[in-house]
Amino acid sequence: MRIAVIDGQGGGIGKHLTERLRRELPENIEFLALGTNALATSVMLRAGANEGATGENAVLYNALRVDIIVGPISILFPNAMLGELTPKMAEAIASSPARKVLLPLSRSGIDIVGLKAEPLPHLIEELVKKVKDIIA
Repeated sequence: MRIAVIDGQGGGIGKHLTERLRRELPENIEFLALGTNALATSVMLRAGANEGATGENAVLYNALRVDIIVGPISILFPNAMLGELTPKMAEAIASSPARKVLLPLSRSGIDIVGLKAEPLPHLIEELVKKVKDIIA
């Protein structure tokens, strides 16, 4: 089972997801850090990802080769993360056959109605539970 953690900018969300999933899931799960920039990839690697790759082609190539994709919901939005997430990246992620388990963070000027605002640690807890259910 391979899980891609996708993040950009400073990689903080990806770092927290990688650390928490690494702690909670079996050791045989492989984590792939896919950063929109080298800093984000590096931060996720230090948090425990097995491998890491950076940039548009890394996302395009690996989106088809993982079982689960986790990250902020903005990874589905072209030009999100101040333009770091390209339209091709968003399309590859959305079109991937992998299950997507995403955090509903609204930093891209998109508000998702019907979701209760929760602190990041609570959202990460829910994401971890969902991933556990998927791999069970």
